Amino acid sequence: MSVINFLMNNEYSRALFILAFFILFSKAFVYITERYVKKVAEKTKTGIDNFAIDSLKGPSYLFIIIIGIYFSVSSLSFLENYNKLVKGFFFIGIVIIATIIIARIVDAIVLKWLKVNKKFEKTPKLINRVINVTIYIISLLFILEHFNIKITPIIATLGVGALAVGLALQNTLSNFFAGLHIISDKPINVGDFIELDSNVSGHVEDISWRSTRLRTGSNNIVIIPNAKLADSIITNYTSSQKEMTISVQCGVSYNENLEKVERVTIEVAEKIQKNVKGCAKSFKPFIRYNEFGDSNINFSVILKVEKYGDKFLATHEFIKALKNAYDKSKIEISYPARKVYMAK
Repeated sequence: MSVINFLMNNEYSRALFILAFFILFSKAFVYITERYVKKVAEKTKTGIDNFAIDSLKGPSYLFIIIIGIYFSVSSLSFLENYNKLVKGFFFIGIVIIATIIIARIVDAIVLKWLKVNKKFEKTPKLINRVINVTIYIISLLFILEHFNIKITPIIATLGVGALAVGLALQNTLSNFFAGLHIISDKPINVGDFIELDSNVSGHVEDISWRSTRLRTGSNNIVIIPNAKLADSIITNYTSSQKEMTISVQCGVSYNENLEKVERVTIEVAEKIQKNVKGCAKSFKPFIRYNEFGDSNINFSVILKVEKYGDKFLATHEFIKALKNAYDKSKIEISYPARKVYMAK
């Protein structure tokens, strides 16, 4: 009893007791979360609850500690004259922690919504960044309002400052809004294979606030400013219909029988279409004569592949097989030739 009386009558020991109690409570909270709540979450089909628990565990632990420090410090008599200042500091700390918790909850909700909506499943991180910045701005305004700081003059000052900053950061802001335009208009998505009018091509890795990253076929990363990307002519090879036709250019001598050429070429193309990996098996290839060239009658052979990356192997195998077939059938592909007439 004497120990309990000492703790109750001595304000310093009482403050330490309160702080120790909240520390133990926070430890128990983490233990229960890890031992029971997380195991229940792991049994669910979606991983969004696991993500939420892992994200909120740290801020919640810190939130409990801050509350314990507040009650512990408030019990000390020598700080009564500074009570308003102490409350102000702890209010700011609690708002910051609460803002982090809210931001992470919103992240989890947005992530779940994007997973449910397939067309937004690969939407880049820029959306979450904009949402988080908005939440933190609202919390800052909430803190200013609590301390009776007039927001209107600050907003007016920020407006003038924003004009100067906007002029100084014109290119940066241009890239930022171009990134928002790309996300909202969706000409490309993360994971798409695209080609620009500058002959740069690759898979879209991410669309950030300033730039878009492409991973090229040689496994290099090309970083393109969003403003430049928004003004470019983009060929997007990834769409809801990923199959695409490819045109292989060929030519045969003027001395050849075009009916025979067509028959042999179609036979080779059909074998390639059925047997080469990545070719659309149900597609019927065809040829179209299109030009009287300098040395050959030129034509196009049309094949179809399942996706853009498959066209390289299909073209490679088709050219090899067609050359062998022409050699066996004695079909000539003429070398470039010129006839020179001498004037008398």
